[in-house]
Parts: sequence; structure tokens; C-alpha cells
Amino acid sequence: MSTDPGTSTGTAGRSTGRIDFTLMYVTHDAFRRDLARLRRAAAEGRTDSVGVRLGWANFKQQLHVHHTAEDEALWPRVEAACVGRPDAAEILAAEILAAMAAEHARLDPLLEAVDAALEQRSADLADHADLAGRADLAGPADLAGLVGDLQAALGGHMKHEEDAALPLIQEVLSPDDWAAFGKTIARKQKLSGAAAYVPWVVDGADEAQQAAFFHAMPAPVKVLNRLFWGPRHRRRHPWV
Repeated sequence: MSTDPGTSTGTAGRSTGRIDFTLMYVTHDAFRRDLARLRRAAAEGRTDSVGVRLGWANFKQQLHVHHTAEDEALWPRVEAACVGRPDAAEILAAEILAAMAAEHARLDPLLEAVDAALEQRSADLADHADLAGRADLAGPADLAGLVGDLQAALGGHMKHEEDAALPLIQEVLSPDDWAAFGKTIARKQKLSGAAAYVPWVVDGADEAQQAAFFHAMPAPVKVLNRLFWGPRHRRRHPWV
């Protein structure tokens, strides 16, 4: 399956072992889809549209919740579980966790650069309304290039997390530990956040991904999404 930062890597068949990583994988895939959408919008000169701005704002919120929950409730738990392991294993775990922290930190200036370019484009369009739709009005730097830099950094981080950190988590944590991390995300999201997260994460997912996602969620979530959250999400036309 493809692991390009701009494409979905697929979910079915990847959640094996004691801990079910379905929600992690489908969330990562949603981030990949959103950045591919933003890059297309930048290339086509559509980033000033309300739908694209709504999509970008939600992407940033979902990424913030996801990474702050990891920093606060997942990596410290993994670090504590690795204390006292054989020297080589403890050193390797420390290297993986240090890399996760460093990769998170590198994303902040990339997000800020995209924000700044989007704001510059909006200012340019305010001064030159007759040029709306022009892709070359991208601000002080190439907006599509900045989004590509963010794609590469976030895509590389998620691939590293999937290849190195998740196997470590599977080895040292229990399903109860993983559930505690999930509860931290739920507390951060609250019900209003869940109403945004659920339709976002399945927007553009294939049938296998959607089935895996809803199988991992409490049963009422699928009903709430079908009746309320999904229709509201679609009415907002994110990324259009």
C-alpha cells in the first residue's frame, strides 16, 4: 500500500496484535487526505474559498488535539513502561520517543508558514479582487510548495510513528493503557469535538476504512454521524 504523504495508506488489515490501532491509522490517513486537498487547492488558486479555509481550520484543530494528547498521555506512559528494560532496548525506546518529540516540534513552524502564506494571499486578493482564482497570488512564498513541505514532514512523521513507535507501544503497553490514551483524546475533544472529528475522519475514506473505524467506535457513534454529524459536515462543504 502507498505511503506517499499525500495519499491514504489504507487501514484494513493493519490493526493486529493486542492493541487495536485502527483509530490511529484512520486519523493519520485523514491528515494525509486533507493535505493533498490543500495542495490541490493551492495549485488551483482556490485557497481563498470559505470551504478550503474551513477545511484547513479543522485540520489544524484535529492535529493539535492528536499531538497534544500524544505528548501528554501517550509518550510519557511509553517512557515509564520502558524503564528497566535491557539496556539496548531502553536506549532504542528513548531514541524513538526523542524522535517523536522532535518531529512534533518541527511541524509548528511549517504550519505557521502555511498560515502566513494563506493570510498574505487573502490580503492580496482584498487589494486585487479582480484576480481571484489566480494561483500565483500565493503570498511571499509559493503556497503549494509550503504545503508540500508540510506534507513531507507530517507524512514522514506519521510513517515513522507507524513503523517504529506503534510496534514499541504494542510491546510495552496494554490495551488498558491504550484505552487511557483514547480517553485523554475524548476529554480534549468533548462531544462538540467528536461531532467534528467523526465525519471528518471518514470523509474520503474507503468502505473498508469506514467499516473498521465504526467497528472500533461505540455503536451510537455511527447512528449520530448518519443522522446529524455527517449531514452537518457535508453542508459546510469543507475543501470545496
